[in-house]
Amino acid sequence: MEKSLSPARTRTVRPRIGVSSCLLGAPVRYNGGHSRSRFLTDELDRYVDWLPVCPEAEIGLGVPRPTLRLQRREGEDRVVSSADGADHSDELARTADRHLARLRHLDGYVLKNKSPSCGLFALPVFDDDGGRVGGRGRGAFARRLTELLPALPVEEQGRLTDPVLREVFVQRVFAHARLRELWESPWRPRDLVALHTRHKLQLMSHSPDGYRETGRIAARAGAFAPEEVEVAYTEAFHRAMAVRPSRGKHVNALQHAFGMLSPLLDDARRHDLLAAIEDYRREQVPLSVPVALLRHHCTAEDVGWARDQTYLRPYPDELRLRHSVAV
Repeated sequence: MEKSLSPARTRTVRPRIGVSSCLLGAPVRYNGGHSRSRFLTDELDRYVDWLPVCPEAEIGLGVPRPTLRLQRREGEDRVVSSADGADHSDELARTADRHLARLRHLDGYVLKNKSPSCGLFALPVFDDDGGRVGGRGRGAFARRLTELLPALPVEEQGRLTDPVLREVFVQRVFAHARLRELWESPWRPRDLVALHTRHKLQLMSHSPDGYRETGRIAARAGAFAPEEVEVAYTEAFHRAMAVRPSRGKHVNALQHAFGMLSPLLDDARRHDLLAAIEDYRREQVPLSVPVALLRHHCTAEDVGWARDQTYLRPYPDELRLRHSVAV
């Protein structure tokens, strides 16, 4: 039987996530319907707290309402009504400013794709006559949100159907929450070093350079004002976590953990673990297979350093996000 971890180590922080209200099932879309995401409402909902926002409803456009579209006017993409051409861009953007006090305490945001207010990527842009002039537009609220909080993990609902993008986004959200929780506490430099140590493999799987940069900041935390350390470490941490992990970097992180554990294993267990890592490298098994073996052996051998790595349990196991061979 595996040894149990202490409550202090197993407690999972609860992230706060902003979300387009329609994705949680609120009937606020232009046609009076919703765009409920079952991943958000049936799976992620148990582990996070939501801040639902519908910018279009908040500025009083009503439900149902005429559709909106992005229209290029004098070189700028504006959100206009299909009914009368009224420009709602500034009102939609100001919605983000009104919520800024709460947005600053979020750990992520999920936006409705294909929405002229909330769409994040590749929205179609039209000219005055209704012809397409491009397809790389961004919704007015989404654009302002990312301007105000450039380090916030943000994703579109449609892209979360991709298992790789879904796993990366949830990873970032929970990592963001752990760091936020540290800053909200009466932290000391040694607490930052402890958090950084726990995130070593996770940071390495995203950006080895980012891991080294954050490490330098954590090591010198006692020499600077806490406010300076918070800003510097937060920026470096989120910059590193924003880099998409590759299979090669995952293999590097797995082999690093194996190196710490190897002296405690017999030849048979050592061979099994190396074989699982190689099978993952060859895309024959999902990441969850070598990670599960590492967790099992680290717990059985009471390897505290490796066992406590966030890389081995970046979010609740019940989300089952590492079971795709593509990850």
